[in-house]
Amino acid sequence: MSVRSIRVLLVDDHQMMRDGLRAVLAGVPDIEVVGEASDGRMALDLVGTLHPDVVVMDVGMPALNGVEATRQIRAENKGVKVIALSTHADKSYVHHMLEAGACGYVLKIAAHDELVRAVRAASLGRTYLSPEIAGVVVERSTHAHAGGEVSAYSTLGAREREVLQLVAEGKTSAETAKAMHISIKTVESHRRNIVQKLGLHGTAELTKYAVREGLTSLDG
Repeated sequence: MSVRSIRVLLVDDHQMMRDGLRAVLAGVPDIEVVGEASDGRMALDLVGTLHPDVVVMDVGMPALNGVEATRQIRAENKGVKVIALSTHADKSYVHHMLEAGACGYVLKIAAHDELVRAVRAASLGRTYLSPEIAGVVVERSTHAHAGGEVSAYSTLGAREREVLQLVAEGKTSAETAKAMHISIKTVESHRRNIVQKLGLHGTAELTKYAVREGLTSLDG
């Protein structure tokens, strides 16, 4: 009796990285790569059509980052598991991905067999973290139990978060409206709300905040 393969969707904005990940997983008999996406929006579409079991999600991507893509995937597809894949081990990236619903976090510099273990763990509903990430998660948990303050970012709505990323990437209100399929008036309304909630002013401040929080990155 044959065992059903774990269906995996690869999401990363760099073709070479996707090629490398596909090569790593291609030789694993119980894992099947069913598709690839180069950004978060494409990932959302492919999850709906390909029905993967596990999504290997890059964190830093243009247009729609891995955090918001993960949040939306988990909201609409409870059975789909997401593993974060990133070059970053700092707590902002880890915190946002786990909060969004990722069940694993693997560093891009990790050994190939670590990704395989993470995919298998996710398919079984388990959590997998790169060893370098474990300390960050413990610190986050301890801080939360100690009554640490809520991040201002958590007060933003889903659409406001998307607008914040696009603004930080230098998109105009018109370009942002087109990318999100909403009106310019709605974009500007979201932007006013973002400024009010975060207490920031101007594109430069918003960009610095987005980079610091791991919402956008120059190096992905």
